[in-house]
Amino acid sequence: MAKASVVLTVSESKRLIAKGVKALPSVQRALREGMVAVAKGTTNSYIVEELLGKPIDKPAYTIGVTLPQKTMHTTGLREQKLPDVVLKNGELVDGLTVIEAVKQMKRGDVFIKGANALDYKRKVAGILVGHPEGGTIGATIGTVIARRIDFVIPVGLEKLVYEDIETLSLKTRALDGDEILNETPPLVPVTGTIVTEIEALKLLCNVDATLIAGGGVGGAEGSVRLLIEGAKEDVMKALQLIESIQGEPPFV
Repeated sequence: MAKASVVLTVSESKRLIAKGVKALPSVQRALREGMVAVAKGTTNSYIVEELLGKPIDKPAYTIGVTLPQKTMHTTGLREQKLPDVVLKNGELVDGLTVIEAVKQMKRGDVFIKGANALDYKRKVAGILVGHPEGGTIGATIGTVIARRIDFVIPVGLEKLVYEDIETLSLKTRALDGDEILNETPPLVPVTGTIVTEIEALKLLCNVDATLIAGGGVGGAEGSVRLLIEGAKEDVMKALQLIESIQGEPPFV
């Protein structure tokens, strides 16, 4: 067995995850003969690029982004948003939102929505909801579950949390007697096909990846360090893939 370690910045991880999502058998099948709807989000903007095979204005394909509290800026973010990306049999469907698309979906179709928190051991993700009517997830999750639509959740290992998502969800709710002193969005637990850097490397290179460290400076803030294991030719393939991704510019 061969081993190697790599460091991925946040943007590099997003690019890797996007390539992994595109490689999912369910996504490939739905691109041929079904529907794929990609909700807005930072990681999802990379997925749109991979699915369309061309660059887009990624900051214009976002919603509800998290920014620094005291050095908050909107450099690169767009007030004018790109339309939702919905594909039917691999072709763009103009004028259809992801919420409308989900209403038309059936079993075998794919809905892609990112997350804000991840309990990796239990394979449960959490989505922060700022919209008073539940936002995209509130408008779609019931249909996704009832129709057995493939719910793909791309999320980087930077978003790992150490408590289970259900417990965190309860903590974020405003209960009787609670005094909410600032904006505290509730966290909604979701399950589906979770794709992190680990799953992406398995799909693309048939290697096992393990998170062994994180963080850094000089642009590596939020980065992950992965140990990659497998047959030598597969590990070499993974290293070549990661080398091609490294240098991905910061999101904003």
